[in-house]
Amino acid sequence: MLQGACFFGSGGGGTMISARHLAANFRSGDYYPTDKVRVVDADEATDGDCVMVAYMGAPDAINQVQWPNGPVEAALAARQRLESQGRKLAYVAAPESGALGFVVAGLVAAKLGLAVVDADGAGRAVPSLPMLTYAAAGVPPTPAFLAGESGLCVELGVRMPPPDGKPQEDVSTVVEQMLRPILTNPQFGQFGGLAMWIMSPEQLGGALPVRGTLSRALKLGRALQGGEVRTAEAMLDFLRRELDIKGKLVFGPATLASSEVTTAGGFDLGKVSLEDGERRCTVLYQNESLLAWDSAVSHPLATAPDAISYFVEGDGQHVFSNGDLSGDDHGLDPAVRGRKAAVIALPAAAPLRKGLILQSFADELAQLGYLGPYAPVDAGREGA
Repeated sequence: MLQGACFFGSGGGGTMISARHLAANFRSGDYYPTDKVRVVDADEATDGDCVMVAYMGAPDAINQVQWPNGPVEAALAARQRLESQGRKLAYVAAPESGALGFVVAGLVAAKLGLAVVDADGAGRAVPSLPMLTYAAAGVPPTPAFLAGESGLCVELGVRMPPPDGKPQEDVSTVVEQMLRPILTNPQFGQFGGLAMWIMSPEQLGGALPVRGTLSRALKLGRALQGGEVRTAEAMLDFLRRELDIKGKLVFGPATLASSEVTTAGGFDLGKVSLEDGERRCTVLYQNESLLAWDSAVSHPLATAPDAISYFVEGDGQHVFSNGDLSGDDHGLDPAVRGRKAAVIALPAAAPLRKGLILQSFADELAQLGYLGPYAPVDAGREGA
């Protein structure tokens, strides 16, 4: 599941390194009361309330975590709040598709005796909270609980002023702006466990329109693990044949050439480059890949909200996040330097192509210097 989720994460959603560190300790014992994770469809989640749980912060800072203490503490705070209201926490949901997001949701559920909903808030990974379907559905994002590995837990409540006729800022945007600086506190160290968007069964359907994402990650991961998918063309064929996803090869296979990354404000900011003769493909990311350029083409190869993912050919691991491609010196990991990789774009789910979510992606792209329109990868260039 981690391999499949990593591919769907658009270069983000946490690293395979961090997800594997957490998964390595998942066994029944003193910490986990069970070694099973129960997953339910969104329509089956009717026995109580659900909360979104995650790690928030810079992927590079999360890589060495072995126990999900932060997300567990945040979920416990949410459960205690519900119990004080005579309600029951029964489910957790991942924020997005990604290796870390899926494993955290599963481990928190196993630790606390809950179930995981087979859906997430985007179908890809995203750099900010307003890009998630929870926000678009208008589910109140607070109370939000942010817990550090040290045990420090911050509760955030936001009450917006009455409308005065002017466009009002989305509450999740305000929550994001307030949570990010907290992560820079030394007791957090650029990351923390997050629990927010507490949802009743009646709210869950509208908040999670992107369904079956854990199941599809598991299906793709099994194909990768079993050697069924070893080339970029085989990946595109599998996506189309088994998952009804019309991905597009936008560059490569070409040689992985370089990686640059800096960490600031809870984000890894950087770019990955691939070379094919005189041509160079550059993928720009803010935790997640948002924009891909070809040095020989005057328009972007792909833009968010479409996912931009890597498939690395040859022996060894085939799927990587941006963080996995980065070595200890924040350059390209020597283990992947020179390997052939393809950049594959995946069409965004319909809820990401409109309203608050699409505008949030446009705002992030503007920060990267792209001021043009969203160009859907599944539209012809003339119709984009």
